[in-house]
Amino acid sequence: MSAGRPLTKAERKKYNRARHEQKIREDLIARHGTDLGTFYYWLRFMHIRGTQAHRGGDTDFIRDVALALENVHRRHTG
Repeated sequence: MSAGRPLTKAERKKYNRARHEQKIREDLIARHGTDLGTFYYWLRFMHIRGTQAHRGGDTDFIRDVALALENVHRRHTG
């Protein structure tokens, strides 16, 4: 975690955010099982990143996520 020194404010914020995301992922997996929980976490993560990309005008990222979702859907629906 730290290199024998207190974390800076930015490092602490990054660490707390990572712990929070890990807790959410573990909760989703516990609630829905490994496959579906991981998928729900991934959807949540992509929703957040997609919103950020949309605000920044990055249409390539949104297109990549849409293609990935379509591939997952096709794989599981036959």
